[in-house]
Amino acid sequence: MTALLVTGDRDVELGMRSLDTTEYRSFLDGRPGASFLQYPSWAEVKSQWRAERVGWALGNGELAGGALVLYRHFPGTRKYFAYLPEGPVADWADPDIDRWLTPLLTHLRQAGAFAVRIGPSPAYRRWDAARLKASTGPGRRIGDVLATEVDPLGSAVAERLRARGWKRCGGDEGDADAQPRHVFQVPLAGRTQDDLWAGLNQEWRRNVRIAARAGVRVFEGGPDQLADFYRLLEITEQRDGFRLGRSLAYFQRQYAALNAERAGRMRLYLAVHDGEILAAHTMIVAGGRAWYQTGASADHRREVRPSNALQWQMMRDAHALGAQVYDMRGVPSTLDPGDRSFGLLRWKLGTGGQAVETLGEWEMSMGGATNNALYRAFQAYLARR
Repeated sequence: MTALLVTGDRDVELGMRSLDTTEYRSFLDGRPGASFLQYPSWAEVKSQWRAERVGWALGNGELAGGALVLYRHFPGTRKYFAYLPEGPVADWADPDIDRWLTPLLTHLRQAGAFAVRIGPSPAYRRWDAARLKASTGPGRRIGDVLATEVDPLGSAVAERLRARGWKRCGGDEGDADAQPRHVFQVPLAGRTQDDLWAGLNQEWRRNVRIAARAGVRVFEGGPDQLADFYRLLEITEQRDGFRLGRSLAYFQRQYAALNAERAGRMRLYLAVHDGEILAAHTMIVAGGRAWYQTGASADHRREVRPSNALQWQMMRDAHALGAQVYDMRGVPSTLDPGDRSFGLLRWKLGTGGQAVETLGEWEMSMGGATNNALYRAFQAYLARR
């Protein structure tokens, strides 16, 4: 399984091979744009999937790319669905994308995969908070608004994938990705904490001050407080009408696995008022980014604004840790104030960041009658969930 990587006037062989955990983690540590979902620890979180680490190597053995591949067994067969969450970590700017994808598909086919899903890293479009706030209205969606920035690399990668038979999960307007297609990011690079404060809108600054005056205190908890976090998460799910489908054991496993890989990779923040935990949020730090992953809060005493206090502390800590971006993860695509889900986007818009449409996730069958039939059955199963 080889491909060619052109460097200057010479052709350098690019081969694919399996990697051990140490070599793969060392490679990722040198790639600040890599997602935490591509780190070896994530395989320990996803315990129902079999994991493999693979890499693209130059002729001298130096790694040029890598990927965490998760395999899900298809019952009654010897076949697997292969998933690369927010991966692979590759040179997406290489105009000859086949140099990367051909050896990957060959490797996965030999491993027994009937289909594969990937999550290319380039962004697609970005919208400043002010532009979206000014564009809200009945029936409006983010995609209806002229983007502040269109990433030419993202557009090129999308076209290259389509030309090779890859399909964007849910289509261009759908949202069938396992990871959020629209995320909200606050740039941190080159900014001071005073700049971050100035970037908050008036309501956010007022709420942070309200929390401080009310005596809300933010602390970093540990594994013993995950039960408190989960109790608040159940309250939040019921109040806001969503269901993550995660157990307390899942978050405990996640916290243990990520922090065993590197101390402080996953952090639990608690907002306490009059001795009671009113809100709890988790943050993950890897490479050059920090992610706000999951938030939970109580139904009472919301007037003291514990969640605003938590986010402001988390944003400052991410900045102090040297993160280039504070990623607040998923937001809905609606701009309709009448939609229940719009409140989440409105809350994040107040930080002054950007809504970012990622390239989303892309799938392909490995080809052949059996693989195509299994892929159709797999898609039908997902549609019924």
